Amino acid sequence: MALQQAQGTLQKDQALLKNAQIDVQRYKTLVAQQSIATQQYDTQVALVRQYEAAITTDQAAVDGAKLNLTYTRITAPVTGRVGLRQVDKGNYVQVGDTNGLVVLTQIQPISVLFTIPEDSLPAVRKRMASGAALAVTALDRSQKVELATGKLATTDNQIDLTTGTVKLRAIFDNTDQSLFPNQFVNVRLLVDTVKDAVVVPVAAIQRGQPGTFVYRVKPDDTVEIRVVETGATDGERIAIVKGLVVGDEVVIDGTDRLRDGSKIRRPGAAPGGRPVAAAPSDGSAAVAPNGAAPAQRGGQGGGGPQGANGERRGGGAGRPAQSNQ
Repeated sequence: MALQQAQGTLQKDQALLKNAQIDVQRYKTLVAQQSIATQQYDTQVALVRQYEAAITTDQAAVDGAKLNLTYTRITAPVTGRVGLRQVDKGNYVQVGDTNGLVVLTQIQPISVLFTIPEDSLPAVRKRMASGAALAVTALDRSQKVELATGKLATTDNQIDLTTGTVKLRAIFDNTDQSLFPNQFVNVRLLVDTVKDAVVVPVAAIQRGQPGTFVYRVKPDDTVEIRVVETGATDGERIAIVKGLVVGDEVVIDGTDRLRDGSKIRRPGAAPGGRPVAAAPSDGSAAVAPNGAAPAQRGGQGGGGPQGANGERRGGGAGRPAQSNQ
């Protein structure tokens, strides 16, 4: 009704303008013939301009009424998932309602917010500045099931002073809708890859008066203290930058009973050389009664991703191999 009223006013003023424009042409001819005063012609020209201004105002009223009509139909601005409705059929709704009708959440694509320590931020920013697309993997709560793979989009512009962390946002296509809004996930950010790394089990690393060291097994099954320089860590494996070479054997269990020159027992052999049951698949074994400890051989890593916390994941080829007697 408001639109029809505005349109009627517009049509009326348009008719008045057309009539005034015709009169202007008549008065122009009469002025040229000196049949009327010039003032009467000027007055008619001003009247035409007034009608033109009125039409502009009328058109604005018509457009405003049409805009109000568009609000009678609610159209989603993005594609997403509609939640449970906030109102039922027959409820009275108005502009001032704070709850709205329904909540629409975009899930394709979907973003994941996570934090990393501030010490890891320089490495991430350096890779982003080089134009690299950093891969991000979302894992379930147990960190065993891979839910989705995306890429890092951006970082926050400041560090949280209370936690010493910085927020990052990753974008996932989420084509299979494996990620759900407000879902808790664990995020693994691949920053860099270390190739041809020498890796050993984390359990082999000891810290004491010499510094960071391992018990290296010599050919006669005695151990020596070898000071090492460690690199990136991923899970149960750590890279050795300096101090060991591929093929060196290190002790991973019973190190608290060892001293420089102590004798060790390898997994699968009992004291005195008698065979025992095979060691577990992970290469660990109980310490023998005489204080000897099992050993494992360090392997060469095939390369793995560096975590956002400065850790790198060793490749499968770098898993330490069990040394059998």
